[in-house]
Order: sequence, then structure tokens, then C-alpha cells
Amino acid sequence: MTLRPFHLAFPVHSLEATQHFYETILGCPIGRQTETWIDFNFFGHQLTAHLSPAPAEGVATNAVDNHAVPVRHWGVILTMADWQALAERLKQHSVEFVIEPYIRFQGEVGEQATMFFLDPSGNALEFKAFQQDTRIFAKAGDRPQVS
Repeated sequence: MTLRPFHLAFPVHSLEATQHFYETILGCPIGRQTETWIDFNFFGHQLTAHLSPAPAEGVATNAVDNHAVPVRHWGVILTMADWQALAERLKQHSVEFVIEPYIRFQGEVGEQATMFFLDPSGNALEFKAFQQDTRIFAKAGDRPQVS
């Protein structure tokens, strides 16, 4: 199967704040938009922010590597260089992290760089990176591949 872009629609309380965050801070170009929604090119995927007057629900979390990870979240797996550049960009824009950029599961099969932060409507985003893409779906018993 050929990998294709995904589409995700999500609620926001302010299109103006959402547009600023996704376009200016994350660098996601805008596609179509109306007075009630905006499409973003989210690293090659289509995100649609829909204006929703209902308040966001509380953020449920699960413990992962001694951190409280928001259960509902989305993001992109970047190259390590792009992940590092995004982490620096977010810091320059004074984005508050839910989980600061760090290396999770160090020395284990699933070792990965990760960071979590919220958009202006409280939607949780995770960006991660692996040293080797072959490790993205690796299981605990898998042997490392030699490159």
C-alpha cells in the first residue's frame, strides 16, 4: 500500500489564534478556509481546524516513561534534524511544553526523541523522531538492524 497523507479534523475556540499558531509558529501553510474552518498543510497531511464554541474537555493522561502523556494527541514523526530544528523554533516562540523535548526509552528498542505541547485550544501535539525509521514499529524482542 502506498503511504498517503492523512486527514484530521479537530475543534478550536479561535480561528485567529489557531491560524497564528499553526501557520506562524509551526510553519504550516494554509489551504482552503471559511469563517468556520481552516485547512493546514501539516507536514504534508491535511488538518482541518473547526470552530467549536464548546469548551475543551479535561486532558486525560497515561504514564509513559515517567511522564504524564496526554491520551488524545497527534503529531508527526520527523527526521532527527527536523525535530531538533522544530524544538528550537518552539523555544524561540516561547511555547510552553507539556513534556519538554527529550529522548524517551534511552537505550531501548523504542528509543525516540519526543516533545508535547498544546495548541491555543488545548489540543495536545506530539512530535517525535527516531535515529532509524526501521525502529518506528520495532518491538521489545526485535534485533537492531545493522546499517
